[in-house]
Parts: sequence; C-alpha cells; structure tokens
Amino acid sequence: MSQRQALDWDTDGRQWPLRHLSSFIETSKLRWHVQWAQHPKPQAASILLLHGTGASTHSWRHLIPLLSDNYTVIAIDFPGHGFTSMPQDRDVATLFSISGMAAGVAELLEHMQIKPNIVVGHSAGAAVACMLTLNGHLQPNRLVSLNGALLPLDGVAGQFFSPLAKVLTKAPWVPELFAWQAARPSVLHKLLEGTGSKLDDEGSRLYKTLMSNPSHAQAALSMMAHWDLHTFWERLRELQDPISLIVGSQDLIVPPSVAYRVAETLTHLRTQDIISLPNLGHLAHEEQAEWVANVIWPMGQPSSAP
Repeated sequence: MSQRQALDWDTDGRQWPLRHLSSFIETSKLRWHVQWAQHPKPQAASILLLHGTGASTHSWRHLIPLLSDNYTVIAIDFPGHGFTSMPQDRDVATLFSISGMAAGVAELLEHMQIKPNIVVGHSAGAAVACMLTLNGHLQPNRLVSLNGALLPLDGVAGQFFSPLAKVLTKAPWVPELFAWQAARPSVLHKLLEGTGSKLDDEGSRLYKTLMSNPSHAQAALSMMAHWDLHTFWERLRELQDPISLIVGSQDLIVPPSVAYRVAETLTHLRTQDIISLPNLGHLAHEEQAEWVANVIWPMGQPSSAP
C-alpha cells in the first residue's frame, strides 16, 4: 500500500475544532492525534469517544464541550484518519481490523494512563468500543452505541462489500479518484445527504477537508476492507457489559432496525431500552449534540471514578 500525503496539522489543521485540546502521542506503531479535555478534578469520571469510518475527532466538536463540564473527555483519530498516522504496510491488515484497532486504542490509553468509565462509539466506532471489552482491554461502567454499525450487511451487499473494498485498496488510483470527486460541492452534498443528517456549513467544510485528502480516503477504504462484521457478530453475542443503543430515526447508513436486532440477540437488553432521537440521521451527534449529551448523562451520571 503506497503512502500518500496525509493531512498536515500546521496547514489543514490550522483552524481545526478544539485545536487547543489536541496533542500527538507516539505508541509502538502509530502517532495518534488525541483531543483531551481534562477535568480539573483528578478523580472525575472519564469518557472515551470513538468516531466512525471516514470521520475524525471533528465529529465530536459540539459534544466535547458539553461533556467536559462533568467528565474528562478523550477523543481520538483512528489509524490513518484525520491527523493520526497511516500504519506501515506490514501493519495494515492488523491495525485496520476490529480486534487490531481495539488493541491499538488500548495501547494508547495505557500510555495515557486512562481507563475510561464510559465508552461512546459512533457507527464503526461502536464495534471497536464493544471489542475493547470483549477482548478484555477495558472494563467500563457502560458502553454507548450511537447509530452503531454492529451487524454485517444483508444479502448480496454483505457477500461482496469487504472483498470489493480489498480490491479497491490495491488500485492506487482509487483514493485519488474518490478524493477528487469528494472535493466537488455537488458530490460532497450527495454524500452527506446520504447520511440522513443535515449539517451546518462548518461540518460540510470539515468533511470536505477530510474526504478530499487521498490518504484519509485510503484509510477509510482500508478500514472497510478489513472489517469482518460476521466474526464480530458472533463475538458480540458474548457481550455482558451494560450497553445503551442510541439511534437516529432518520439514519440512512445504519437503519434503526440494526439496534433492534442487537437488542433481541443480547439477553440483558430490551428493545424498549433503545433510545430513538427523532428526525436525526447517521451524524446525530453533529446535528443535535445537546440531545446526545442529555441521553448520555442519565446513563452514567457524573461522579468520581472508582
């Protein structure tokens, strides 16, 4: 896999949301971009925010200030996404798998000496959040799945999606073509419209910055190529940790029916426990951060960490 020019922090990140909270942390295989809002009370509970495929820390720009009044909040860019470095070729298959990504996040948290009390995952980030507990990396008080991509795609799409993504990652022109197309306002508008969400001008601008960068596009494709949701779904059945399922009623990427299928499978959940946010799409936390924050708070009221 060829290494493309990644986003540059001094230029592309010059006006990045919550830039003052950003730092870069080196682990054994990656240089991570982290946004870390430390609560003044050392004993404050902590929340880890994990974004979805193709996104970055920017997606939490409205939510972090709301949560940081009561919690220490940590948001990260996944490998190759945003301003986190792309893995070396030999590490791609590992670090872009669900288990490998969870292990990478766990190594980062150990380096930071943080054990989050609550882990919130959006879309694919919800799968990583669950794998962190299934593989014994973390024991949070609660998991929160926000429009979580926790099931394999149905039908023909499920049989061909991952193999097709693997083929596309080997074609050096694909990320460049995608990035070139995504830079066009009409294409970007259709991509965002396809989420079922309505973003403000800042949100659209930030996604244009990300999607029009070939390195970021390459990372998103690589993540999809190595995302084995069939195996993950078998593991998810073992989940015993408390998990809350939040869905946007207008999500066009991960339909609300996914959350109901998960609730029917996990014996400690009830379908009536699913929290639906009316008229919000896949990027619900970017549309109405206050609603999402108000849902998270009752699930794990701010308190001192044990």
